[in-house]
Amino acid sequence: MPHPTILRGLVERYAALSESSESAGGLEDISYTLCVSTGTRNIEDALAVAERYLDEALAGEGLKGGVLTGETTDPGAVTLTA
Repeated sequence: MPHPTILRGLVERYAALSESSESAGGLEDISYTLCVSTGTRNIEDALAVAERYLDEALAGEGLKGGVLTGETTDPGAVTLTA
């Protein structure tokens, strides 16, 4: 599993792209990345696994001052490469 901050960024990026009708390719890429990151085969399962993992991270050691800790300053900045 990726770091919770990275995973949260992927989920947020998916949500933003799913609301836009102009970014089908980007949505496909982020869906694939979420599936690979969570070890699932479809986006519904990937989002469910990500939600559970992020909830556990917030409840556990990954929480500092109400924010998931990590070295990433912009969790929504994800670079996808082929």
